[in-house]
Amino acid sequence: ACSAFSQKSCEECLKNVSCLWCYTNNTCIDYPVRSILPPSSLCSLSNARWGVCWINFEALIIAMAVVAGLILVSLTVCCCYCCYCRRRSRSRLEEEEEQLARKREERRLQSLQRKHERKLKHDEIRKKYGLLQDSDNPYSRFENE
Repeated sequence: ACSAFSQKSCEECLKNVSCLWCYTNNTCIDYPVRSILPPSSLCSLSNARWGVCWINFEALIIAMAVVAGLILVSLTVCCCYCCYCRRRSRSRLEEEEEQLARKREERRLQSLQRKHERKLKHDEIRKKYGLLQDSDNPYSRFENE
């Protein structure tokens, strides 16, 4: 029982996790499990110690609340930032894909244009030397002159 550690020391009392040390009257009492915070009729929060002797219960509650709040705020900020970055990166990727598709189409059109120009030049050379076949009779025999 926790009352056996009364009038001894805080460290001995708090070795048992279910005990609460009160500095006003140096008593070790059972932690009131039914209520989250010990009532002020047992011991004031500024004089109550639980878990460790060097920090009072009031400061422990405030510190835990601040830490929990910081964790929640940082998680919220991280989630919002990640969602914003994903949306931004998706739009950037879509823009890059569209730009690449446009460039690819331009290169294809330039290639077709160069191919057509080469064909015209080759046809002119064939015509000059009499190698151009008639479109009416593509299977005509080649005759030397």
